[in-house]
Amino acid sequence: MLPTCVTTSKINRALRAAPMKSVEAKEHPIRFVMYFWLLLLTSATTSAQEGPTPEPKPTDDWIYLENADLRVGLLRSHGGAIGHLSAPKSDFNALNHYDHGRLVQQSYYGDADDSQWVEKQWCYNPVQGGDYLGKAAEVVVFKTTEASAYVKTTPRHWASGKLLTECTMEQWLELDGAVLRVRYQFTYNGDMEHKGRHQETPAVFVAPELSNLVTYTGDKPWTSAPLQRRIPGWPNEAVTLSEGWAAYVDEKGLGVGVYVPGTTEATCYRFQGGAGSDCSYIAPLHHFALTPKLSFSYTAFFTLGDVDTIRKRFELLPRHQP
Repeated sequence: MLPTCVTTSKINRALRAAPMKSVEAKEHPIRFVMYFWLLLLTSATTSAQEGPTPEPKPTDDWIYLENADLRVGLLRSHGGAIGHLSAPKSDFNALNHYDHGRLVQQSYYGDADDSQWVEKQWCYNPVQGGDYLGKAAEVVVFKTTEASAYVKTTPRHWASGKLLTECTMEQWLELDGAVLRVRYQFTYNGDMEHKGRHQETPAVFVAPELSNLVTYTGDKPWTSAPLQRRIPGWPNEAVTLSEGWAAYVDEKGLGVGVYVPGTTEATCYRFQGGAGSDCSYIAPLHHFALTPKLSFSYTAFFTLGDVDTIRKRFELLPRHQP
């Protein structure tokens, strides 16, 4: 079967685990570890302990921003992508950084090329974290203060591992009370005109303990109307974002929320492969093509808490892209 990025204009991403369903119940190309690749990884780590992976201690690789409400960790060895989000004194990381395809990061899709992801024909796919074999993207600029950061990255092709010098990914992070604001920008200076596709904006991988996806899918946004809850399955499922946000929470209703103003749909799934590979995933979607001189930017917001608190914080933010 041809790779999803060849046969459709939808995305199929991230855990990089298997062909995923598009928002129209078709397969699409968002990069996640293909199912058989995850099985390969998990079978090779049968000695690993089950359960949450212990968080690394601060090193030159992990760079943290912190205020009274949030602690955010960036991984230099993963393109400077976000790999940690917690309360300041909490041992629980709401995010998943199992490999270079997880994290919270940028990833975009173009047309089919001659690349292969394991044994699967793939497509043009610049990824902020790095490639599927664990080769990191190149961090060009990395600047931080106590509560802000700027990272400029040259991404790698997820399948081929090639450093894509025609692409630039940038992110500006700022802690504002209990909300993390991230502005993303992607610049494409290649010569090829790719077809339009749904793009992950951004790809968000969270801890497997956060299994319940909470959204509002009705036609009366921001009126405190009842929310919808579900536990996504595998592979990808479509979800409507009538208020532009979603949250993954645990059985007590506590977790992490992501809000991308202007988005109305997302793709999501939960993967349970064992050996530390389990995760929950969601990606708010935009549709556009990678064309010469493209410069695409957007802002995403993140926060922690119970569902009502998450919703109230997002309601105070802009309804459109800043």
